[in-house]
Amino acid sequence: MIWLSKRRYLFMMLFPALLIYMVYIILPVFVSFFYSLTKYTGIGAAEFIGLKNYVTLLQDHLFWVSLKNTIIVLAISIVLLLPGSFFLALLLNAKVKGSNAIKALNFAPSIVAPILVGLIWVFILDPQMGLINNFLKSIGLGKLVLQWIGGKTWTPYSVGVVYVWQTIGFLATIFLAGLKMIPKDVYESSTIDGAGRLQQMVFITIPMLNETIKINVVLIITGVFKIFETVFLLTGGGPNHLSEVMVTYMYNVTFTSGEYGYGMAIAVVTFLLTMIFSLVYMSFSKKT
Repeated sequence: MIWLSKRRYLFMMLFPALLIYMVYIILPVFVSFFYSLTKYTGIGAAEFIGLKNYVTLLQDHLFWVSLKNTIIVLAISIVLLLPGSFFLALLLNAKVKGSNAIKALNFAPSIVAPILVGLIWVFILDPQMGLINNFLKSIGLGKLVLQWIGGKTWTPYSVGVVYVWQTIGFLATIFLAGLKMIPKDVYESSTIDGAGRLQQMVFITIPMLNETIKINVVLIITGVFKIFETVFLLTGGGPNHLSEVMVTYMYNVTFTSGEYGYGMAIAVVTFLLTMIFSLVYMSFSKKT
């Protein structure tokens, strides 16, 4: 296997994957940016208009609504998903009977198609036929009935909860892999020195999972900024686009309104915001 050490052979082996990555990931970014500078309906020739789409975007009330909703979902996801997946991983790491079956059930929501996740939660959150509101009415708590989806207030919070339910098992699996990498000798030495479980978690487990935490936070950020199917099935962005997130708003502008150039401007801004949030977090985490 000495030939593997030569750079030209390594490049030859990596080239197919790099080509696919360039064609399907990198190239579409530049194509989207080009069309964001044009007035284009998807038919005929594109008319170059410079930065007019971005100026329009800054004055678009619905864009700011979709951005606000996306930020709310992101905040809920970080607050609930990061500690939730960490403590779930701690539970899964404990040696209990049937732990393998529990791990499989824990990961199950992550492999369900997002469109099915949205369909499942429609029957739970729908204001009229939903399980939650009907249950509250049946036990005499009708005053607590809320418009969980399709309203002006609660939809982004409900989307955040659905995203947490769908993703928590996946992130817990990543945390679990990180926990398995921590040497047991470290815990044994700390036990001899008199450290309790809480002290071990604060001073050993969390610091040694630093890189794993970074990975999970970046996955949360990128995951939230590309949420589409769940919102599309829960509300379709309604009423009057007030429950849109950035990707659903981009979809509606592009494929419903036929404003392809403006839709690409929203897509570019979504991409840039995802990169900015991720890079700012990575930069901040290096200093701590």
